[in-house]
Amino acid sequence: MDKSHYEKLEKVYLDAKINTQLFETTTIKVEDGEAQITLEVHDKYFHGMHAMHGAVYFKLLDDAAFFAVNSKVPDVFVLTAEFNIKLIRPVAHGQVKAIGKCIDSTNNKLIGSAELYNEAGKIIAKGTGQFVRSKIKLPS
Repeated sequence: MDKSHYEKLEKVYLDAKINTQLFETTTIKVEDGEAQITLEVHDKYFHGMHAMHGAVYFKLLDDAAFFAVNSKVPDVFVLTAEFNIKLIRPVAHGQVKAIGKCIDSTNNKLIGSAELYNEAGKIIAKGTGQFVRSKIKLPS
């Protein structure tokens, strides 16, 4: 793939209102087989015990793995077929970074994983998933 493919994927991510209005501090960087997403932790993402809700962990992990996998697919969007996470520790401040990697992109077997880190560089969650090619063409 070339840099324009990765930039196209970054634009798709940042064009989604959920990523720029609800998660307005989000950033993304896509490279060959890898994606990094950052987010400033804010209390609007907290559950009742004042730490970031697991749904936000899931979103960041799934998105990072998704875009790492899609970096290997030049023509269509991939879709998440299955994604499992393991929550390791809570986070209530600072910036978090999800690093996704494409584990396998042969034929129909698209597998990605991601790790979520707190500002101190400690892993706070992990995820792995299976993705499938859709019929939705990437924008040109």
